[in-house]
Amino acid sequence: MTASARDREQPGSVDSGHGNRSARVGRPPLTERRKAATRLEIAREAVRLFGAQGVAETSGEDIARAVGVSVRTLWRYFPSKEQCVRPLLTGGLDSVIAHLRAWPRDRPLSEAIGEQWRGVTPEEAGLTQELIRLAAREPGLHAVWLEVHHDAEAVFADFVAQRTGRHADDLAVRVQAVIMNGAMRVGAEEWARSGNRDPDAHGLAVRAAWRTALEGLAC
Repeated sequence: MTASARDREQPGSVDSGHGNRSARVGRPPLTERRKAATRLEIAREAVRLFGAQGVAETSGEDIARAVGVSVRTLWRYFPSKEQCVRPLLTGGLDSVIAHLRAWPRDRPLSEAIGEQWRGVTPEEAGLTQELIRLAAREPGLHAVWLEVHHDAEAVFADFVAQRTGRHADDLAVRVQAVIMNGAMRVGAEEWARSGNRDPDAHGLAVRAAWRTALEGLAC
């Protein structure tokens, strides 16, 4: 069996991240935290391998071996090798949403973006930046990148609805959610292109895109 055929095998169920909008409130139990830690470690090793030898040349077996888990365990967590990187992307968006929800209502949202990246280590920032840069040229990773942001639109819509008192399905709320989400994506891509791995640079790039989105079109 070839590596590509092997990597299409999809046993087990998969945690889809942002696709679940009814996540439990409070600290997850120890087993869930361990699973989350394993998923994140798989994501880190997948990015390292993809960056070093390319996506096509990296198999699920390679990723499992680097993490120290069985291939069977790997496929229980993710349906494909490209999806292995998802926790690095959803984790950043989760922190943004949590930060926005805690932001005081009497302060403008344009000031909210940027601070949540200050606790990110340079290593984690470097891996995230490498992943975004890889996604620009690797179709499989690009699909995951767009999928994560598509799923995040519903989360942003919930946030806008809660902040404004409107329904999440209202046209204005949905459009504003798309604008916010798009600014996050473009800002992150701009940061990745810059090559500056400083987490603060990530925050500045996203904040610039965020402010531009909130100010509207300058035309």
